[in-house]
Amino acid sequence: DFMDKVRRFLGMTVDAQIDLFAEPKIDGLSCALRYEQGQLIIAATRGDGTIGENITDNARMVHDIPQSLSVDGDNISESSIIEVRGEIYMTHVDFQRLNEDRVKAGEEPFANPRNAAAGSMRQLDARITAKRNLRFYAYGFATYPRGIKTHHEGFETLRKWGFKISDLSELCADEQCVLTYYEKINRLRSTLPFDIDGVVYKVDRLDLQERLGFVGRAPRFAIAHKFAAEQAETVIQNIVIQVGRTGVLTPVAHLAPINIGGVVVQRATLHNQDELARKDIRVGDRVIIQRAGDVIPQVVRVVNADHFERGPVFNFPQSCPSCGSHVERVEGEAAHRCVGGLICPAQASLRIRHFVSKDAFDIEGLGSKIVDAFYQEGLIKNPADIFTLEERDETLEKPLKTREGWGEKSSKNLFEAINKRRHIALHRFIYALGIPQVGERTAKLLARHYGTLFIWIHEMRAAIDKASEAYQSLLSIDGVGESVAEDILEFFNEPHNLDVIERLVGSGEKKGLIEVQDAEEIAQEDSLLKGKTVVFTGTLVHMTRAEAKARAESLGAKVASSVSVKTSYVVVGRDAGSKAKEAERLNVKILTEESWLDLLHSLTERSS
Repeated sequence: DFMDKVRRFLGMTVDAQIDLFAEPKIDGLSCALRYEQGQLIIAATRGDGTIGENITDNARMVHDIPQSLSVDGDNISESSIIEVRGEIYMTHVDFQRLNEDRVKAGEEPFANPRNAAAGSMRQLDARITAKRNLRFYAYGFATYPRGIKTHHEGFETLRKWGFKISDLSELCADEQCVLTYYEKINRLRSTLPFDIDGVVYKVDRLDLQERLGFVGRAPRFAIAHKFAAEQAETVIQNIVIQVGRTGVLTPVAHLAPINIGGVVVQRATLHNQDELARKDIRVGDRVIIQRAGDVIPQVVRVVNADHFERGPVFNFPQSCPSCGSHVERVEGEAAHRCVGGLICPAQASLRIRHFVSKDAFDIEGLGSKIVDAFYQEGLIKNPADIFTLEERDETLEKPLKTREGWGEKSSKNLFEAINKRRHIALHRFIYALGIPQVGERTAKLLARHYGTLFIWIHEMRAAIDKASEAYQSLLSIDGVGESVAEDILEFFNEPHNLDVIERLVGSGEKKGLIEVQDAEEIAQEDSLLKGKTVVFTGTLVHMTRAEAKARAESLGAKVASSVSVKTSYVVVGRDAGSKAKEAERLNVKILTEESWLDLLHSLTERSS
């Protein structure tokens, strides 16, 4: 199916040969290494595709990461900038040794090697990272050096430059070769000294990769082939209720510890009351547990022996186990929700965790445990308190730097990390508020629609009146239905939420604690094609119509089927018809296919 899509997109025949480069998908922390004149300058996590986390000091502690690049012993003297991408990981042996040491020290063990690698690379003290014996596999370049025509040539270049690459990679000429490779790696999986969760196939020719491009952040020229979920049998020791940041109650099974794919599993989600009843899961039952990749382990089915004496049916609580507030069943949904809102400690702490998470404010050093500890001590009770913490810390009887586990450097690093996040994009701010059903995608839609924070807040308060134009405008956004709109308006109908926003961004002459960047500013920075309307006419020689449309949309343009005064560019191919004449009549800028390709190339160079 993947190959069929690639051939269709490129306008190739169904039997056209396209070589695929196959390699194991290592389950670690993705990392980008920037070299200038052959010297390592910056190492960063891949982040959200726009903003990553600087881990340079810690990356220098990973033995497999070269500090300088060389070919046949001669240092690279070119002035070019090279970005190498790969995966930082931990072997099973090192993971087991690390967890044994943590247990002896009274610390919580890591759940899996990937989490251990990620946690190790985020240490404030690089000396701790150095002790973790982390490894690095390189798998490609951000932009391939001149002269390299295929991905596998790039792979060999990485090897020559001193990088460790996978010896299990292969070049596949057809679909049967790909399937054979998948089965081989799946058989070898349990014998490897590190975790893999599948294989990755990439179109080998780089010119085809460029033509295929991306859908959002996902490349059309590559696909991951995940392994089937791993299963094991164990016993349910208890069922407890967890309260999420939006107040949803989730039943969780506590299990007799069981090893699944090298990871010890002790908990599994039971989803909701309906799922619990449908599978008839009870304390004491023997069950099959399934774990796939990063997905939370789940109970597949009960497998009790015949005549097994079972425990009582689990009764879902009518009040919140965290704050005692009433629990309501959400109409039309399977979820039960605590109505306590921000007075509920479980929700408040989790909302702050969400606020500082990677795709929101991304404040380094404010992890889950620290947020929970600060919340319990009353240091941070809501998001606005984060940005007054340093000022208040100076007046505390016991400042942060004097507390156990903290010091002058670590407290200073935390305050610096907070201050770095006093400027934020509008869509990140909206997402950070933790409004139910408003994920990253919806937050971006809202930011794009309203443009500025002031307009968004004003329109949401007006939209509380469902007879208003503001409410109809909210519903007009593609991807925002009545259910999402209801959750947004419930958020704005809560005075406490508005108080927190006002503390954060200010009101009138009152200065705020942060600045939120308007969506228009970001859009202008993204691409010269952002917001432009493009029309294609005639037969294109160098790319298919679908390919041309995808490239334009990936750079923020809108592709229309007809020419109007709002059209920015008309791209003409061979045998262009009436659309080209209409463009001349309306004085719309006309581009040949070659001019269009030059424009795309310049924008791609500019963005990289």
